[in-house]
Amino acid sequence: MLPDPWLAFGCDSFIDAMPAKMQASDEGIVFAADGGVSVGADFRVLEAAWMDGVVAMARAGARARVIIDDVFLGGVASQRRWQKALGGLDALWVGVRCESAVAAGREVARGDRVQGMAASQADVVHEGVLYDLEVDTARTESLACARTIAAHVS
Repeated sequence: MLPDPWLAFGCDSFIDAMPAKMQASDEGIVFAADGGVSVGADFRVLEAAWMDGVVAMARAGARARVIIDDVFLGGVASQRRWQKALGGLDALWVGVRCESAVAAGREVARGDRVQGMAASQADVVHEGVLYDLEVDTARTESLACARTIAAHVS
């Protein structure tokens, strides 16, 4: 949908790239049976390196043609970590919202998430976060959401 090439990086890919021993460790990331997520000090070290790497690619020639798909488990604190890593690069902050019940239904349909994760994250990930643009995937088809975002990038 976007006219120029873009690179997309998501927190799921970052977690998948982590050593397996950190994917169920108090120092890494733990997905609780109730859908809660907790992260430890080693996770934060790797996360900072990942963020710096994504930003380095943007600075090295992608010219901000980078899409970052992240879940702000810490709300505004998560956004601030990205703002620090971006160090002044322009960014379009897009909030992707979805009603808790709809997100929970999608979570079941996906089959690759701990049930309860969507409901527990639906509101907390937006707490204190400031966006340039918001879309709601419960009320608007994904293609229409993508078009709305693309119109702000072009």
